[in-house]
Amino acid sequence: MSDVVVQFLKRILAPVAVLFVVMVGLGLLVTKVMAHTWPLTVEDTVNRDFASDREPVGNAISYFFSTVGSTPVIIAVTALVAIILRLVLKRWREPLFLCAAVSAQAIVFFFTTLVIDRHRPSVTHMDTSPPTSSFPSGHTSAAVALYIGLAFLLASLAHHTWVKTLCWLLVLVPVGVALGRLYRGMHHPSDVTASFFNGITCIVIMARGILDRTVQWTRHTAGRLRTAHA
Repeated sequence: MSDVVVQFLKRILAPVAVLFVVMVGLGLLVTKVMAHTWPLTVEDTVNRDFASDREPVGNAISYFFSTVGSTPVIIAVTALVAIILRLVLKRWREPLFLCAAVSAQAIVFFFTTLVIDRHRPSVTHMDTSPPTSSFPSGHTSAAVALYIGLAFLLASLAHHTWVKTLCWLLVLVPVGVALGRLYRGMHHPSDVTASFFNGITCIVIMARGILDRTVQWTRHTAGRLRTAHA
């Protein structure tokens, strides 16, 4: 087995598989083990409060953020940002990291919904429900992986503290997406909370596997590193 395959299995596939198992475990905890235990017994109060206070401005804002987290927009923004990163930085690590983080969360999300069957909140739904479980929130998970991943990238590339701070303002995007999905009655609070865990974990996995320059993927790479330090 080649070094690249071994490293991929160890640093990418195995951690993502473990994350999937953990997400399924969280889903079973939420829907089976603790379904009738506080705070899960009262979490939908958040959805009902949002539903009772809906008004045109809130509807428009929530629609905007819900659209930002939708699959077509996530794919388009990820592709565009990856192309820009490649052209500006003239290397593949950063764009590969971002694409891998977004792709990994989508895989974990999709297969988790196949195992966990959870109904959406018992309020009026403002969007058409896709044929997937309410747990976790795909919109939120995708926004976390894309925008927090991008914030991490840009902050690591920035040289000034104030620029780094501005980069981290991108964290507000997935927060807006999560609140928008709650407002529109599409997910329970625990759904979006689990999605933050999914997205952030995928960022960490891909940062350790792709961005870490000390990782030696092949013997050839290792030889070049030794030559460079000789």
